[in-house]
Amino acid sequence: MRKDEDMEEEKRSVSLTVTGMTCASCSRIVEKRLSKIDGVAFAAVNLGTETAFVVLEKDVPLETLEEAVTKAGYGVSRERPADLESRRYSEARRNLILAWVVTGPLMALMIPHMVGYHVFGYHWMEIAGGALVIFGAGWRSLRGAWIALSHGHGNMDVLVCLGALAAWSTAILAQSGVAVSSFGAVGAMIVALHVTGRFIESHLRDRASKEIRALVGLQAREARVVRDDGEVTVPIEAVSSGMVLSVRPGERIPSDGVVLSGRSAVDESMITGEPMPVSKEEGHEVTGGSVAVTGSLKIEVTRTGEDTFLSRMIALIEEAQGAKIPIQAFADRVTGAFVPVVASLALASGLFWYLGVDRFGWILDQASRWIPWVVSARDPLSVGLFAFVTTIVIACPCALGLATPMALITGTGAASRKGIVIGNAEAIQTAGDVTVVVLDKTGTLTEGHPEVTRISLDSRSLAVAVAMESASNHPLAKAIAALDADPIDMESVEEIAGEGLTAVVDGETWTLGRPKSMEKYEEMTQAGRTVVEVRKEGEVMGFLALEDPIRPESVDAVSELKKLGIRPVMATGDNRGAAELVADAVGIDRSNVHAGIKPEDKLAIIRSEQSRGGKVLMVGDGMNDAAALKGADVGVAVGSGTDLAIDSADMVIVSGGAERIAQGIALSRKTFSVIRQNLFWAFGYNLLALPLAMAGLLHPVVAEVAMTFSSISVILNSMRVGR
Repeated sequence: MRKDEDMEEEKRSVSLTVTGMTCASCSRIVEKRLSKIDGVAFAAVNLGTETAFVVLEKDVPLETLEEAVTKAGYGVSRERPADLESRRYSEARRNLILAWVVTGPLMALMIPHMVGYHVFGYHWMEIAGGALVIFGAGWRSLRGAWIALSHGHGNMDVLVCLGALAAWSTAILAQSGVAVSSFGAVGAMIVALHVTGRFIESHLRDRASKEIRALVGLQAREARVVRDDGEVTVPIEAVSSGMVLSVRPGERIPSDGVVLSGRSAVDESMITGEPMPVSKEEGHEVTGGSVAVTGSLKIEVTRTGEDTFLSRMIALIEEAQGAKIPIQAFADRVTGAFVPVVASLALASGLFWYLGVDRFGWILDQASRWIPWVVSARDPLSVGLFAFVTTIVIACPCALGLATPMALITGTGAASRKGIVIGNAEAIQTAGDVTVVVLDKTGTLTEGHPEVTRISLDSRSLAVAVAMESASNHPLAKAIAALDADPIDMESVEEIAGEGLTAVVDGETWTLGRPKSMEKYEEMTQAGRTVVEVRKEGEVMGFLALEDPIRPESVDAVSELKKLGIRPVMATGDNRGAAELVADAVGIDRSNVHAGIKPEDKLAIIRSEQSRGGKVLMVGDGMNDAAALKGADVGVAVGSGTDLAIDSADMVIVSGGAERIAQGIALSRKTFSVIRQNLFWAFGYNLLALPLAMAGLLHPVVAEVAMTFSSISVILNSMRVGR
């Protein structure tokens, strides 16, 4: 599905942590409640991360959103996700211990009781132990079931609690003298196995999301602010743009900034994945979360809080993990009708055996020769309850609810370890179908750090050029701005995407950028150099020639794309000579090279490829790539690029270069393959097990073990993405 390009700029997104959800039915109810709020343009609720992602088209108070969630019967937490996950894991562990401390002895006593060795007071033990497990360890499930039923829908907790309470009630009936087989211990076992599944799910989810908590842990808690009267340590929340911070060797850099003085080797490995420290000195940009290893620095803060690079990457990962992808809509529609259908089937099965055990009991007699757990009793109530409980338990849709979000969590986590931050969950599904990759040249296939190799300017023209380029973030501009020249005061400077810069100096208009005519620069362009022309009032004052080395990994990157059946295309604003030299070096066919183009031409190229039925992935790093990144089916920005490029992209490469593209596509295909496997096995398990349960050929204990195993298998299968 192509991204919507016409989304108004004023729309903003809000994320909420929703507690109490247990299955896809719960998340769908919350999603509907949020969508009905005036001012909400879009709402998606993810069960795996317990996150509600809301897009607002106008200001809506946070309290209004929270009220809608609570009215749906669920809670909203303002705790940090890491704290909430830790508390939930501790609670799951306590419930696990309580459930098995009681259920273990009950199961041990149930075995001799089932073969005829009656233990004195066993029914009372079933009643007391079952009550402790169901109403103690299973309290969260009871609460979830009540919330669901009171709001007119069913969920996984409803099925678990119905099964457990029905089984436990047989012990009360048997002790009261009713002729019914007692399954009281089975009620406790149902809850114990359910709690076990919840514990394993919580544990694995905690492991799967540890990449985000590791990134959060990189954020400094305090900063040392330089003032006229000395240095003072303040909380990181008190730091604002423009402040000067002091960073000593071994300390974490508190926020994004520019080095004012000092020199240090900075360890950026936790952000970029590169093991070697990078030398930083005056004028260099530094990223909050990296560590000054060898020397002291004084930096001027350029971004704080949610605007820092690290915070934006964290937000992108969390947003991707909390969002939905198209295939999940299908699973949600199925699970929406699943609970009432299963409840109806269970009731029908129970009534069938209650009314027809005398006529059809021979089926159970024949089956008991081969299947040891078939109920031995033949009184109508016992067999009816047996079939009802088993059908309810076997069909809990835990696996369906977890199939997509667990794979997304591990997929986005694995991508972040490879230096790829996925900000749009839909890109996980779309990237796997990509047939064409459009690559920008500068900063993607090349180093993006060109060097000036020839200058044809007088000293004043050079000074103006250096001053003008100092106002731009383009890689070519940085190379020119690094030249030594006299300072120049400019009245105004404007950057025109794809064209260059215009400035007014001493009342004269200067233009710097693409040459008006490339003919006289043909020799240099054929040698692969990029020419930047300087003009005053339209008169050519001279030029600068630059070269940009090809990234060593670009050749392998293009080769890997071809192995995946993807056609690489180059689209660059540089001249054809330079573009074709790079294309030849990295293995891109010259027929797939578009050179000397403007930003709107890049978008036209993408539209042309899409019109042929292909899915297009665009890679870029500059302001001139923003429109193309937005128009592509999947936009990938290089992390060293401009803010506009990063904000327009679905994925961000924070370490490495073009080699990450093929890795990201391969990971997307693997993640989507795992999602399909999860859904297949979840559906297949229910289609196979439901008829057996309704026929009375499964025991409630076997049903609960199978249900728990199906959920765990989905989670473990999802973990394969990370490996």
